[in-house]
Parts: sequence; structure tokens; C-alpha cells
Amino acid sequence: MAEGLWGLEPGLHECIVPPSIPLVLLLPLPLLLGPAWHAAAQRCPQTCICDNSRRHVSCRHQNLSEVPDAIPEVSRLTQRLDLRGNVLKVIPPATFQDLPYLTHLDLRHCQVELVAEGAFRGLGRLLLLNLASNRLSVLPQEALDGLGSLQRLELEGNMLEELRPGTFGALGALATLNLAHNALVYLPAMAFQGLLRTHWLQLSHNALSVLAPEALAGLPALRRLSLHHNELQALPGPALSQASSLARLELGHNPFTYAGEEDGLALPGLRELMLDHGALQALEPRAFAHCPRLHTLDLRGNQLDTLLPLQGPGQLRRLWLQGNPLWCGCQARPLLEWLVRARVRSDGVCREPQRLRGEALDGLRPSDLRCPGDGAEEEEEETAAPLPRAPAGAREEEDGAAQPCPRACACVSESRHSSCESQGLRAVPRGFPNDTRLLDLRHNHFPSVPRAAFPGLGQLVSLHLQHCSIAELEAGALAGLGSLLYLYLSDNQLSGLSAAALKGAPRLSYLYLERNRFLQVPGSALHVLPSLFSLHLQDNAVDHLAPGDLAGVQALRWLYLSGNRITQVSPGALGPAQELEKLHLDRNQLQEVPTGALVGLPALLELQLSGNRLRALRDGAFQPVGRSLQHLFLNSSGLEQISPGAFLGLGPQLQSLHLQKNQLQALPALPGLSQLELVDLSGNPFRCDCQLLPLHRWLTGLNLRVGATCASPPRARGQRLKAAAAVFEACPGWAARKAKRTPGARRTRVQGRRRRDEVGHEAGAGTLVGHGFRSSRVALTCP
Repeated sequence: MAEGLWGLEPGLHECIVPPSIPLVLLLPLPLLLGPAWHAAAQRCPQTCICDNSRRHVSCRHQNLSEVPDAIPEVSRLTQRLDLRGNVLKVIPPATFQDLPYLTHLDLRHCQVELVAEGAFRGLGRLLLLNLASNRLSVLPQEALDGLGSLQRLELEGNMLEELRPGTFGALGALATLNLAHNALVYLPAMAFQGLLRTHWLQLSHNALSVLAPEALAGLPALRRLSLHHNELQALPGPALSQASSLARLELGHNPFTYAGEEDGLALPGLRELMLDHGALQALEPRAFAHCPRLHTLDLRGNQLDTLLPLQGPGQLRRLWLQGNPLWCGCQARPLLEWLVRARVRSDGVCREPQRLRGEALDGLRPSDLRCPGDGAEEEEEETAAPLPRAPAGAREEEDGAAQPCPRACACVSESRHSSCESQGLRAVPRGFPNDTRLLDLRHNHFPSVPRAAFPGLGQLVSLHLQHCSIAELEAGALAGLGSLLYLYLSDNQLSGLSAAALKGAPRLSYLYLERNRFLQVPGSALHVLPSLFSLHLQDNAVDHLAPGDLAGVQALRWLYLSGNRITQVSPGALGPAQELEKLHLDRNQLQEVPTGALVGLPALLELQLSGNRLRALRDGAFQPVGRSLQHLFLNSSGLEQISPGAFLGLGPQLQSLHLQKNQLQALPALPGLSQLELVDLSGNPFRCDCQLLPLHRWLTGLNLRVGATCASPPRARGQRLKAAAAVFEACPGWAARKAKRTPGARRTRVQGRRRRDEVGHEAGAGTLVGHGFRSSRVALTCP
């Protein structure tokens, strides 16, 4: 196709032409550029594809032993170079010096054994360097010199055995460093010196057994550290505490057996700690006393039979204990009482005594937790009813024990999973193993789920009934499902639910009702679900949210109402859910922010309002949740106007603001949003006149990519708003602002003078040069 368009000889089809360019404009181009253009195109290596329109060059899997040097002159501006799957082995010094505009370099699976000192010098614009899946066993100290703009470095899947201090010293802009799946056994002091902006460090799947106390020093911005699947014998508290900004710490799959306060873990901002699938046998109550903001603690798959209430992490809300051999005797009473008192959700399941085996810990009462001296405990154990016999025709397992399983279903004893998916069943089958934890019945045809449909499944945790044409759950349908946590009823024909239908599952935490026929939130049924954590009602036909719709859902944290027909959320409708963290109201028909309904939600972290018909934001629209909100989505909402006080009250907590794909021509500056990590203003028709000067100044102070471009006036169209200084230089106040930023400038406020007097004054002070106002600048007329 390219040959037909360009009329070039074979071999030049690699120079791809964007189909969006009219043919009439393309045909004269070779003639205009002449022989030099032809020569440049012909120098694209035969083994590569040169897409000059996008500035990409790809030479994948060509068995190349060195980086091709016959790159056309037009590709000197190449931004992406893909060399994966070759046999380079050695990257010599200054290999890429003729590609100064390169931003992405992919060297995966190239059998690279050595990166010479200075190999990447000249790549000052490079953002991503991928050296994963090679054979590097060492990195010379100056191997990464010259990469001052690099944001992501992939070294996963090499053979690195040690890191030398100073190796990463030149990478001051690096955000992510991936060293997973190497052979590291030790981290020396100051191993990551110079990584001032790195927020994620991946060290998983190594053989680390020792971290020097200063190993993580010099990482002031580190938010996430992955150390899972290593050989750490003890919690390296002193080393970890050097990364004082950590919010997420992953230490699972390490063999340490004990954690206590003496380990010295002090991380004031830590929110998530993963200690899953290790060898923990004991956890001292004050082990995390110096992690006051700890919200989630994952202890799954360890060897804990007892656990005392934790002291210190006052914000703990989730404690994952599944897979531990918990002894639910009297010694567990303090833990159970603490879980209730501190409102901590837990998934711990009793292993012993026999009478409580399989019971969810947080579903028991303190009086259920007895010890041998508490009366009839021994008698109950001795006279416990025998396990039910398997019915005739039950499947025989390898050990000879009979295991029941309905015809056309598969029951796996090791995982305790049973599945009858897509079997054309017309009724819920019976006869599953009593210890079934997950039952999958999706893609069958059950118009109605009858009373006591799941007998003997008291240990069932997850029930899948998606795509079953269900129109009704009869009263008592979930009877006996005392351990059920997850109920999937998505993609059915339900228009309502009754309390009587749900009453048998008091521990239900996750209820999935997407893509049914609900006209309103089934509030009258939800009060029998005191543990409900997450409610999914996306893509139904709910048209309003009224007081009482969420009565009795005090534990609700996540509410998903996307894709309904909601026009109104009444004040007080969300009031019962005071612990709500996520509220998704996107793709509805709201015409204004439901400010009144947000009152009384002190824990709200994420608010989704995209895809509504908002048009305007009034003052204080989000003030009720200003102290907690971290993520705000207002994209594709038809916004034309935002009041200067619309975001009043939102401050240090807000991390991301999504305003893309609206109709904004103007936007006030937002100096109060000082901790934003992401702000997206792309896809708005901004009018870059003097009214937008405050926004321009605010954006230039952010070290973020915002995506805002000018749509008008015509002379500014297409310019990035953040970088369009020339567009605003003719605006009143511009020179005074520049003067304040210049050392030695006079600080006297100039008021009421004409523009020419102001310019003359500043130039006289030596702070402004006359050619800054040349006629080539874009002139703006301001009201």
C-alpha cells in the first residue's frame, strides 16, 4: 500500500505513511525534498521498520548482534527504538549518541551481558529504558550516566547479584525502578543514593537475606516497596524505616517467624502492610505501634494460631487472616472483642476446636469462644454428631474416601471448589461436599432460586450465579449460608430483593447486582446484611437515591451506581453509610453535584461523577468531603463553567483531579490543591486569553503533565497551555509577576500605570529585556 502511494521502489514500504494525510498533499513531497530525502529513506535498515511520521523505529527479533547504525537522517528525531529479541550481548559506550531525541528504548530479551560505562550518554530525553530479561550480572558504576530525564528503568529478570552504591546516582528523575527476579542477596548502605523522586522500588523474587541499616536511605519520595518472595529471616525494621514516606510495603513470602516492637519498624505514613504466606508463628501486640496510619494488614497463609489485639495502628480497618490455624478458644476472646470495638474487618476462619471448624471468627460471639474448663466443652466435643455419609454414587478420591458431587459438576477437594458452569441446568443441583468454599453455577438457567437451595453448605464463602436468568430469590433462598461473603447475581433479571431472601447470609460482605432490572436500591432488604462492605448496582435502571435506601448498611465502604438513570441524590440518602470510601455515580443523569448528600461522609476517598450532565460547578460543591477526598472524577461531564470556589475545602488530601473531555474555555487557578499527583485537563477547548493567565501561572508551578492545549484564539491554537508563555506576555500584570521572580527586582507594587510605563519601569530595574515584547509574540486583547 505504501509503495502504491509513494511510487517508491521495493524495500521502502517500511517508511509508513499516516492514512489521515490527504494523497494530494503527499504526492509532491518527494519531489520537493529531492534526492536527499530518497537517500535518507533508503538508509532505513532492511531488518527494521521506520515509521518516520510517528518517529518510531522497530528492529524486533532480527538476530542483530549490534545496534544498527544506518538510520536515516529523518530518524535522527526518532523517539522510540525497539530492539527486543536480538543478540546484542554488549552495549558499547555512546551507542545511541546519534539519537538525542529518543524517549523510549526497548532492549528486552537481547542476551545483554555487559552495559559499558557511558553506554547511554547523549540520551538526555530518555524516559523509559527496558533492559528486562537479559543476562546482566553487574552494572558498572557509570553505566547509566546521561539519563537525567529517565522515569522508568526495567531490570527485571537479569542475573544481578549485587548493587554498587552510586549505580543509580545519575537518575534524579526516576519514578519506578524494577529489580525483581534477579539474584540479589544483600543490599549495601546507600544502594539507591540519588533516587530523589522514585516512588516504587521492586525487589521481589530475589534472594535477599540482609539489608544494611542505611540500604534504603536517600529515597525521600518512596511510596511503595516490593520485597516479597525473598529470604528475609527477620523483619528489617531499621532499614525499612529509612524510607519514611512508604505507604505500601510488601513483605509476603519471606520466612521470618516473629515480629515485635523490638524490630524497630517505624513508618508514620504506612497504609498497607503485606506479610502474607510467610512463616509467622507469633506477632507481638505492639509490632506496628509506630505505624499509626496502618489501614490494611495482610497476614494470610501464616502459622498463627493465636493473635492478641494490636496496639498502635489506630486506623486499622482490614485484617486478613485467612489460611492461619486459628484456635477459637477463650484466648481468642480479646481479639474478637477488639475487632468489633475497633471496627476492623477480618476474614479469619477457625481451625480448632472441632465444633467451630470453618466458622468465620468475626461472626462469632465472645460467649462462643470457650476453653476446656468452661463447662460442657469436653462433652460437646465427645458427643459431636458424626459427619454425614456420602450418598450412593459419590466420586471416589485417591485416598478411597467418598466425596459427593452432583452429576455434570466438578468438585475439587484440594481447593474446596465446585463448578457446574455452563451445563444447561434448569434447577440448582444438590449434594455438594459439605466443605465447599466456592460454588460456581454461572451460565445456567434458574428463573427462581427456591427456599434452602444450598443445604449443608455452611462453609460456603463465594457463590457465583451470574447469567442464570434469575428473576426471583425466594424467601429463605440463602438459608444456612452463614459463612457466605461473596454473592454474584450479576447479569440476571432481578428487579427486587427481599430481606427474607437474604436473611440466611448475615456475613455477606460483597453483593454483585450489576446489569439487572432494579428501579431503586433494595434498601428494605439490606438491613439484614450488617457486614455489607461493597454493593455493586451498576447498569440498572435506578432513577434516584432517597433517604432510607441505605438503611442498615453502616459497614458499607464501596457503593457502585454507575450507568443508571439517577437524576437526584437526596440529602440524607447516603447518611447511614458513614464509613463510605468509594462512591461511583458516573454515567448517570445528574445535572449538579449532590453536595447535600455528601454531608456526613467523613471517610470518602473517591468520588466518580464523570459522564453526567453537570455543565457547571458552584462554590463549595465538594466542601462536605474536603478533608478526606483523594480522587475526584469529573471528566466527560459537559462542564462549561467552574466557579472560583468550586473546589473550596479540597486541599492536601486530593491526589488526582480528572477534568478531561469537557467544554471548558476557562478555569480558575487552584492554588489550594497543593498535593496533586495527577491533574488531567486534556480535551477542553481552552481560550488562551488574559483571563487564563492565573491558570497558566498555577500550572507552571506544577511538576505534572496536564494535557491542556489552547483551542483559541487562532494564533494560539494547538499550543500547550502550560508552556505557552508567549501567549500571555502581553497581559497586564505579566511583567510585574516576572519581576517578583527575578533576584534583585524591586518589590514595589505598581498600580494604575499604563502598560508602557510598567515595562519601562521594569526594564530600568534590569529585570526585563525589551525584546521580550517583539512583534512576533501573540498579541491578546483582554477585557
